[in-house]
Formats: sequence, C-alpha cells, structure tokens
Amino acid sequence: MSLITIQCRLVSEENSLRIFWELMTEKNAPLINELLEQLSKHPNFETWLQKGEVPKNTIETICDSLKIQDRFADQPGRFYTSAVTLVKEVYKSWFALQQRRQRQIKGKERWLNMLKSDIELQQESQCDLDIIRAKATEILTSFVANFTDDKNQKSKIKKGNKTKKNKKDSSNTTLFNGLFDIYEKTEDCLSRCALAYLLKNKCQVSEVDEDPDEYAKGRRKKEIEIERLRNQIKSRKPKGRDLTGEKWLEILSEVVNKVPLNEDEAKSWQATLLRGNSYMPYPVDYETNTDLTWLINDKGRIFVKFNGLNKLMNEPKFEVYCDSRQLHYFQRFCQDWQIWHEDKETYSSGLFILRSARLLWQERKGKGKPWKIHRLILQCSVETRLWTQEETELVRFEKINKAEKTIQNMEQKGNLSQTQLSRLESERTQRRKLNNPFPDRPSKPLYQGKSNILVGVSFGLDKPVTVAVIDAAKNKVLTYRSVKQLLGGKYNLLNRQRQQQQRLSHKRHKAQKQNAPNSFGESELGQYVDRLLADAIVAIAKTYSAGSIVLPQLQDMREIIQSEVQARAEKKIPGYKEGQQNYAKDYRVSVHRWSYGRLIESIQIQAAKIGISIERGSQPIRDTQQEQVRDLALFAYQQR
Repeated sequence: MSLITIQCRLVSEENSLRIFWELMTEKNAPLINELLEQLSKHPNFETWLQKGEVPKNTIETICDSLKIQDRFADQPGRFYTSAVTLVKEVYKSWFALQQRRQRQIKGKERWLNMLKSDIELQQESQCDLDIIRAKATEILTSFVANFTDDKNQKSKIKKGNKTKKNKKDSSNTTLFNGLFDIYEKTEDCLSRCALAYLLKNKCQVSEVDEDPDEYAKGRRKKEIEIERLRNQIKSRKPKGRDLTGEKWLEILSEVVNKVPLNEDEAKSWQATLLRGNSYMPYPVDYETNTDLTWLINDKGRIFVKFNGLNKLMNEPKFEVYCDSRQLHYFQRFCQDWQIWHEDKETYSSGLFILRSARLLWQERKGKGKPWKIHRLILQCSVETRLWTQEETELVRFEKINKAEKTIQNMEQKGNLSQTQLSRLESERTQRRKLNNPFPDRPSKPLYQGKSNILVGVSFGLDKPVTVAVIDAAKNKVLTYRSVKQLLGGKYNLLNRQRQQQQRLSHKRHKAQKQNAPNSFGESELGQYVDRLLADAIVAIAKTYSAGSIVLPQLQDMREIIQSEVQARAEKKIPGYKEGQQNYAKDYRVSVHRWSYGRLIESIQIQAAKIGISIERGSQPIRDTQQEQVRDLALFAYQQR
C-alpha cells in the first residue's frame, strides 16, 4: 500500500484541551507505564523473548484488570485499545533489539573460536607457515573460480523462469561468508587452518609475518565487543515515560545520599541522569477510520469529532488547522465520511482515503497551563492509491478478491465457532458493500510504463546517488544522472548538509568525552534534500516511461561503502597498509553520511503517487558507480 502521513493542529475551547491533556497524562500514560511494568515481571517473559512478541490477549487481560481501578478508569474505549497496541509494539521492538544482540554475540563468538595466531595454526596443523599459505592459495583460487561460475549462471536466468529461489543462497553471496561456511564443514586439519588463515587476513594470502601484538590487540577488541553486547542485553526493560520527573529525582537522591555498590550501578545512575526525559504523554491511535467524524461549517472550516468523548465534553469538536498543501486531503476526508454516513449499507469504509489516525501533543516552550502551551496534533495515514477513480477501482477489486478467498476458506472448514461465524458474516457484508463503486472521485488515466525500461538507483559514499535509465531488452543505457544533475541549482544544499553533519559530529564527540548529553537534533535539511532527489528520480522515470525503479538492498550498504573507501585508500596510498587505514578513517569523517533508508522511503512514496512499481536488487561492490547502477538494473530485469 502507498501510505503517506499528513498532520494538522487541532484547536478547541480551553476546557476541551484541558480534558484531553488530563486524560492522556493522568490516566492513559500511567496505564501504559503500569502495563509495561507488569509484563516485565510476568512468568512467561522469557518465553516471549524467545518468540519475539507478547501475546495481545495477555496485554488485554491485564488491561481489563487495571481499568476498573479508579486511577485508570473513565477513559474512552479507544484509549484502552491504543494502550494495548502501543505496549505490544514497544515490547516487540525491544525483543527485536535483544535478539539482534544475541545474534551478534553468537557471530562474534563464532569468529573468536576460529581466530588463531600463525603460531597456533602451525602447531595445530603440524605444518610450516609456507605450506599453510600454499594450501590457502589453492583453496582461494578454487573457491573464486566456482563462485564466479555460479554468479554467471544466475545472471543467465531468463525472463519468465518460475523456479523458486532458495533464500539460503544469499548467505554465500560474499567471499567471506562462503569461506566461513566451508571452514565449518571441513574436517581436514590443514584445510581448516588454511581457511582460518584466509579469514583472519580478509580473504587474502599475506606475505608479511604476523605481528603478535596486533593479533592480541585484534582479539582483545573482539572480546570487548562481546562484553559490551552482553552488558547491553542486561539493560533494563521498558518502564515507560516519567512525565512528572519523580523517578529522576529518586535516582538523584540516591546519587547524593548513597555510594554505588559497584561500577555497573554507578553507570546505571549516570545513564539515567543523563537520559533526556519526555514530558509529553503517549499518543493515542485511532486505527478505525470511522472513529472520526468530519464536518464542514457554512464558512468552509473543517472540524473533527472523536467517538467516545460525548460523556466527557459538552462539545467534543475540534477545528482543523493545516497547511494549504494538505487542505485537499482533509476536504476529501469530509467528503468520504459524508457519502458513507448517508448510506452505510451501500458503501464500504474500506475505500476511505483516510486509513488511520494518531492523536498526540507537540511540545512547545513557554509558561502557563500545559494544554495552552503545547499543541494538540492529529496525524493521519492516507492511502494515495484511493485518490482517483481508476486507482480506487483497482484497490476495490483487490479487496473483493481478498474477501472472497477468506469466505471460501472459512466455508470449506465447516463447524465454525460463534466468533468465526461472526467474522464470516462480516466478510460477506464487506464483499457486498465493495461491489458498489465509491462515487465522486476525480478521474485520471493510469500510468502506463514500459516493462523493459528501468531506472536504476545506486548509492555510494562520496556520490550519494547515481541514476541510470536502462533499456533492458536492448541491453542499452539511455542516460545517466549524477547527484549534481539531479539537484541542479540546489546542489549547494548538499554541501551545506555535509558541513552541518560534520559540525554536529564534532560537537557530539566533545560532549561524549565530557560525559555530557550528546543528543543534538539536526535540521530538516537532509529530509528536504531527500525529497528533491526523490522528485527528480521519479520525474526521470516518468519522462522515459519507465516501468519500474530498481533500488539496492539496504543490508548491502555497509560492504559497498567499505569497499569504496578501501579502493580509494589503495589507489591513494599503494602498498602501505597503515597509511591506507588512516586515510580511510579520515575520509569517512570528511565525506557525507547519508540516510539511505529515508531516501528510499521518499522514492517509494513519490513513485506510488504516480503508479511506478519498485523493485529491489543487490548493488555490485566493485567497479564505478555508473557500472554498478547499470548492472543493478539489468540483473533485476533478468531476475523477474
């Protein structure tokens, strides 16, 4: 789905804003904090950690037991539902971080078990170092030949080949991973020692004798990394937001009046005191678009009402203040709601352009009542594919097919429970309503791109973006575009962003050395540059009637950047390893650090508005960026 997020400010009487603030700070936020606390002490917590998720029904059960208490009672039903969803997502993210750290520890321990000095390898294999090197050369030559043959065979896959891809093959796409897999499967002692020699020397046969001090330093470095990860795994579980600052004052009191038992406790106190507290309450999610009522008065002003607030407010209506560039979206919300409200049995809310909403407070500085100082913000998730009549029809047919499959599967089961019968009836009702096209949508012809024309986008360090338009059927490059050509007259913004990041990086480094707060926010200049690049890339695709835009996989970026820096260092300082390392370090500091994920998201959003599909591929590591982007697009075409 092509979703974008827009937002507006909500303005109302002071009493309404006060009630919202008190509900979210005195009722909802403490409820979420209590849910987080009780789940962390649950007997099944370790089981959830292994699965990576907390069962939603468990959170709902705890929430039901809490909302009968006076301190959590009298909240709208949507507030309770939002609290359950938010707690579930918080722990899901925390579990994902913990599992990632465990995988990193496992990988680093795997590396340490393999890592041996040259003297240890000679003792284990009972062979001279020259014999180990000769065996390593033999293995490396054989593996590279087989690796190249496999790659060439994959590149010859013809269009229309329906053979399934083995996801495990991705683990062998790099030389290092391939050699490591062979090492673990090899039982011959000499071969294992030769493979260990290759792996610790970055898949190369070194003619220089090993420095024992450097080996010990590298091994100790890996042990420290494992130790740091283990300490991070012991980090405290999510405990929610301290809106009143009471917990911070408790820690401060302990620091003043007590002596830490050990270094870990001292570090924990320091981290708590330096951590910036959020004094804004948690947001409230409205996942159902019919929970919001949209109105337009005689003067054309737009208002929104939230279900469940009638008992708390006399007039639960909020006026929408938004940017003129987003006004047409809110006007469409009103139009969709009015059509559906007048005939709920005919039209489906599943075709609303509004998918969900989030209510939150935006922090502002000043003195006075908090509901007067801070702003109440409504963020809306919009499905851009439902803007025109033609695209709405495509979405409608997709939803009809999905509903029919669900109905068929449930009818074939038989002996349905009462809950399943209710869902079956709901799906039938939904299918019946979807058979009626949603009226009053503007008409716009669908974008028709040529499937053989692709726009490849490659990422780099010095040159963040390089674009190539490829005619894959003729194996021909139609045009290239550099980042300077894409930005045009606004290329100077890129240099300004580089300078800003270097300045903030230096400021952050100084703060870290002084154990001071080092979370410095950046301006929105980087996001603006990303949007300019995304607009330019989509405009090129539209000009050449491209059928798709090919973007590289994010997980490949670390290796791509490392290879680019290493190649530049080898060219600048040939034959001098230490000099190359120092040059690479300085070069990384001086060049731009790009947010590739944010740029990819911007491209996807802009492409979805027009109807251009997105493909993903692996960006080659070597060669120039123009050759990389060409091969990226061609390989994506061959892999279809």
